[in-house]
Amino acid sequence: MRAARLMTTPDTPLENHVTGATVWLTGLPSAGKTTIAYELAGRLREEGRRVEILDGDEIREFLSAGLGFSREDRFTNVQRIGFVAELLASHGVTVLVPVIAPYADSREAVRKRHLAEGTAFVEVHVATPVEVCSVRDVKGLYAKQAAGEIAGLTGVDDPYEAPENPDLRIESQNQTVQESAARLHALLTERGLA
Repeated sequence: MRAARLMTTPDTPLENHVTGATVWLTGLPSAGKTTIAYELAGRLREEGRRVEILDGDEIREFLSAGLGFSREDRFTNVQRIGFVAELLASHGVTVLVPVIAPYADSREAVRKRHLAEGTAFVEVHVATPVEVCSVRDVKGLYAKQAAGEIAGLTGVDDPYEAPENPDLRIESQNQTVQESAARLHALLTERGLA
């Protein structure tokens, strides 16, 4: 645990400190996590918030290169992302994390890290049904899995443990991206995080 969570100088009085938070959007591939995150990020930036998006694909390329998709590697990937998210959030950044994170224990470990450090953590389940995700198929993963070109697709032939009690559940198939982002923005505002 870091000894000093908030450093102030005469130029940065305590009352000017902005509370950061990690907003983890979990859900199946093509559920709409990243699209919602970018929509929300734009809104928060317009309000003057510092925002970062930790996109799962980019993290895999730059921070978790070499990791596979075994349960152990997925756990390690999620912990790395969680560490970076907490670090940024502890410095007043709103960190949006649209990452599948299929296992409940890995998400819970990230939540516990945030709790231990006194950093806000919001779990959002983008609960789009697999039937809808497979039609969207943004990256062509469902088609590749159906053709036998890939295996281990989360929610199809690899497990996805949906959150039992997320802070917010979004059914993206029943609303626009703007409506989904607005619901999440409302929750953050209610909690003093936006």
